[in-house]
Amino acid sequence: MTKATPSLLLLLFLIAACVSKPYQKVGDYSYVQSANRQHKGWKLIWQDEFESNELDTSKWTKIPPNQADWGNYMTIDDRCYAIEDGKIYLKGIQNNDLKSDERPFLTGGIYTKGKFAFQYGKIEIHAKLESAQGAWPAMWMLSEHKKYGNYPKNGEIDIMEHINFEDKVYQTTHSYYTLDLKQTQNPPHGGTANFDKEAFNTFGLEWSPDKLVFTLNGKETFVYPRIENVDKSQWPYDQPFYLLIDMQLEGSWVGEADPEDLPVQMIVDWVRVYQ
Repeated sequence: MTKATPSLLLLLFLIAACVSKPYQKVGDYSYVQSANRQHKGWKLIWQDEFESNELDTSKWTKIPPNQADWGNYMTIDDRCYAIEDGKIYLKGIQNNDLKSDERPFLTGGIYTKGKFAFQYGKIEIHAKLESAQGAWPAMWMLSEHKKYGNYPKNGEIDIMEHINFEDKVYQTTHSYYTLDLKQTQNPPHGGTANFDKEAFNTFGLEWSPDKLVFTLNGKETFVYPRIENVDKSQWPYDQPFYLLIDMQLEGSWVGEADPEDLPVQMIVDWVRVYQ
């Protein structure tokens, strides 16, 4: 029997490595899950365990202030960030330095925009949520590109939102279909899940071409399916999305913040993405 040459062995190894990958990489940082991958075992493709003393800027960017309801107090100020003991602390604080920034509150958040995005797969975030009047910690996803136009046409996936002192989290989808066409019940676009807010919990999403399955501590809590015979804007979830994790304060939904409750934190232990 003829022995395989080293070059042939290398070629076979590279072919096997490519076949085993659960994704196709589009551009420098978008991971698109291969067809029918949801029927196979999950493989970890991206993670941050926050073991470094500094934010990994190859993966994350601090969220700057913006004009959205949730972004009024976003900042890159170091006072709203800390990484200690393998965890990142995203803080909402009362601003005591009004000379450099006139806003009464400041909040910390990170996102992967322009650095990591994925289409289909599973994401889990292990974190603890502190409570305060006006607190609005969130873990969510937005489209990396404007495939269908401006917001909300590309959709929004809210893996987890928590408000004030509640003992539940909200898991929701938003899109042109739900916001502009007001189709929030065909199918239902969100649900809630009770949780132990004194403990670390794992908030998750399993995303396939035909449904979004929201999870809490590994258990299914809400499903948003793709359905037929409705406006095509019902399913903009066929493109890469990036991740946002932020400790928001105030907004039309949560009301005003109470300075007596501050500072407040979202403590993130790890983030893991599988395909």
